[in-house]
Amino acid sequence: MIVIGPFQRSERAAWEKLARGYNDFYETELPDSDYDRAWDRLLQDREIHGLGARLDDQLIGIAHYLFHASIWRDHSCYLQDLFVDETVRGQGAARRLIDAVADAARQRGAVRYYWQTKQDNARARALYDKVARFRGFIRYDYALGQD
Repeated sequence: MIVIGPFQRSERAAWEKLARGYNDFYETELPDSDYDRAWDRLLQDREIHGLGARLDDQLIGIAHYLFHASIWRDHSCYLQDLFVDETVRGQGAARRLIDAVADAARQRGAVRYYWQTKQDNARARALYDKVARFRGFIRYDYALGQD
């Protein structure tokens, strides 16, 4: 059975393996210091939040999310990262993580919960199309000279 809950300090290595898998998928290279900083922030659970999916007490999936205000809504929840180990995909971990973040968003009073993915991420989009509505938006990134 897949169990969802906050990260445990002892899961640092397992979390980093999954986080690196996520960034590899999106062709993003980050220095080790970024992983250290992200882990510390996730454990603080203040500005950014994280949940893990566990199967047989092993961390197999991660979700990172945050809350923010917008002009038109008081609270929005953004699911920034979602990743499940390839060897255990298809067993419901991603959906359980999505649902757990939705629960956290409701508890926080968020009126909007959203995420994004690459257009060609067919496997993830098959799930997303079942649990959410695609509204046709396309994202642009303006280079600020830091990436």
